Amino acid sequence: MKVELNFDKGYCKVTREPGDKRITQSGYSGQHETTLFYGVKNELRKRGYDLIQKRMWKDGHMVSDHQNYLRTRTWKGNEGEFCIYNPSWQTQDAGVVYNRNGKYFFELL
Repeated sequence: MKVELNFDKGYCKVTREPGDKRITQSGYSGQHETTLFYGVKNELRKRGYDLIQKRMWKDGHMVSDHQNYLRTRTWKGNEGEFCIYNPSWQTQDAGVVYNRNGKYFFELL
């Protein structure tokens, strides 16, 4: 899995490489997207980013209690902190689109 962070344009591009497995449904939330976030988190941790996967409402965001996102472990608005989320999560599962197209673009804040 190849993960490209573009802070200038505000996106995170995830691309499937030859030999990568397809994303399967996780038992935790029943969505492929959760499994895709897990893979992205592990790939970025190899690069030295300290990320956690969390449900957005637990951080006080006024969204559905099922929406997940990745963010840096410390979140105080400091330089170098960011989050990755799917703005279209209600209409499309990122993992399903990733399986079909071989890539997906997340928002990066």
